Amino acid sequence: MTTTSKNRDKRIRVGIIGANPDRGWAAVAHIPALKSLSHDFEITALSTSRRESADAASRLFGVPVAFDNHRDLVNRADVDVVAITVKVPYHLELATAALGAGKAVYCEWPLGNGLKEAETLAALAKKKGVLAVAGLQARSAPSVAYVRDLIKQGYVGEVLSTTLIGSGMGWGPTVEPYNAYLNDKKNGATMLSIALGHAADALCHCLGEVRELSATMTVRRKSFTIAGTGESKPMTADDQVLVSGLLEGGATFSIHYRGGVSRGTNLLWEINGTEGDLQLTAAGGQAQIFEMTVRGGKGAQSSLEVLPVPEKYWWSPPQGPSTNVAQAYARFARDYREGTHFCPTFDDAVTRHRMLDAIETAAATGQRQTLG
Repeated sequence: MTTTSKNRDKRIRVGIIGANPDRGWAAVAHIPALKSLSHDFEITALSTSRRESADAASRLFGVPVAFDNHRDLVNRADVDVVAITVKVPYHLELATAALGAGKAVYCEWPLGNGLKEAETLAALAKKKGVLAVAGLQARSAPSVAYVRDLIKQGYVGEVLSTTLIGSGMGWGPTVEPYNAYLNDKKNGATMLSIALGHAADALCHCLGEVRELSATMTVRRKSFTIAGTGESKPMTADDQVLVSGLLEGGATFSIHYRGGVSRGTNLLWEINGTEGDLQLTAAGGQAQIFEMTVRGGKGAQSSLEVLPVPEKYWWSPPQGPSTNVAQAYARFARDYREGTHFCPTFDDAVTRHRMLDAIETAAATGQRQTLG
C-alpha cells in the first residue's frame, strides 16, 4: 500500500454505526476516543436504527450528518472508515455492507456470532483488500504493550507458566435491562467471548498463541434478575469457564473466569519465568476497560515492586474507560496510512474465535483440543 502525502495529512473520516445517544459503547468509548485524536480523525456521520435517536445523537455528539439506516452511511463519499458498535448478532450484516462499499472497518469484538461468521468477514476483507480491524483493544493497553516488550527483552527469562483469574463483572445475579441479551448464549456476547476473549487476547499477544487446551464450562446461576423491574429470567450463558493447556512456546497456562464481581480478586494475571515474575492486576475483570497495574521482580529480588508504565506506551491521552479504544485508534491511524500491522485484523480476530471455539468443543466433549 503506497502512502501519498495527501493520505498522511488528511484526517481520516469515520462513520459510526450504532451511536445510541442514551448509552452504549460508542458514546462511552468510540466518540471520546476519536475526539481525543482529532489530529488524526474526524467523525463525519452517524447512524442508529431510528430517526429520533439519529437526530438526538447528531445534536449530542456534534456530528453534522446522521441516518436511521446503515446503507446511507456506508455509501457516503466522506466516510473512509466505518466503525461498527452495535450488538454482536448484527456485526455480520453491517460489516458485510461496509466492506461491500469498499470502506475500511473497525468492528467491535466479538467479530462474529461464532467462528463461522468471523471467517466469512475475514475472507471478504481480504477479497476487498481493505484495512479491517477488530476491537480487541486490551492488547493496546499501555500496561499490556509494556509487558509484551518486557517479555521480549527477557525480563522473566524463559516463560514457564502463566495464570489468569478474572471476574466477568456481568453474568452475575442482576443485570441492567439493556444488557440482558448478554445472558442469552445464542447472541454470541457471553462471558467466554467478551471477558475471557479480551483477556486471553492480551495474554496471547504477550506470550504467543495456544497450542493445546482442555476446558470446563458450566452455568452455576440458573437465573438472573433484571435491575429495576425485579423480573427473573433464565441464564443460558456459562458463568464459570476454566481453561488450561500449553502455549506454542511450551509454557503452561490456566484461565478461570467467573460471573459477577468478587469481594476478593477481580483480575490477576501472573507470568512466571526462569529469571523473574510479572503480575498485572485491576479492579475489574474486563482487561480491555480497567487500567492494569504492573508489578515485577527478578534476580535477587524476593518480592514484586510496581513497575510504572513508561510514557512511550501512551499513544493517546488517558481517558478512563475509553483509554484503550483511543490507544487502538492511534495505532489504526498508522496502519491506515502506512500499511503497518499494529491493530488486530479480522484474521487475528479469527485466531481468537478459533481459540474460543476450541474451548467450547473441549468443554462439550471432554477432549483436549489442538490448535495451530
